[in-house]
Amino acid sequence: MSTLFDAAPGFDTPIAVLKHCHDRIRKQLATLDKLVNYLPDRGVDESVQQAAKAVLKYFIKAAPLHHQDEEVDLLPALRATVSGADAELLNELSKTIMQHHAQMDQQWKILQVQLEALEDGSGYDLSPSDVDDFTTLYQAHMQIEETQIAPMALRVLSEAQMKQLGASMQARRGIT
Repeated sequence: MSTLFDAAPGFDTPIAVLKHCHDRIRKQLATLDKLVNYLPDRGVDESVQQAAKAVLKYFIKAAPLHHQDEEVDLLPALRATVSGADAELLNELSKTIMQHHAQMDQQWKILQVQLEALEDGSGYDLSPSDVDDFTTLYQAHMQIEETQIAPMALRVLSEAQMKQLGASMQARRGIT
């Protein structure tokens, strides 16, 4: 049976869950880009308010959980497992990931104010450069995770470590 939407992977495949989160992030980034292009010609209308609300909801609730999945569970599990060249690479990538998270948090605070104003109709602008900076950083960040971190995790983490990672991610979201 084919469905209209791809089902989210289960927490028994935590790396697939992280990739699914990235796909959702990409959708929200695309919405931001659409908003930037829509606003100058059409202004704030109900569709803008709904789009702003959806982006706010995702980046306020889901994105921080995703970052915690990486910082609290995935990276420590990898650190505890890898050695040699993998350990050296992970050390560098971890620094970059943590820097990206801090930068994204700062950039998000700026965008959040703009989006909240769009959502409640008190503002009419969304900075193209702020959106571009946020999108560019997130895309670079996801590229590192998908091409370096995820393959390493799939290669080195045991079934028990994957199970623990998935259980932690599930618990973080309050899912039983």
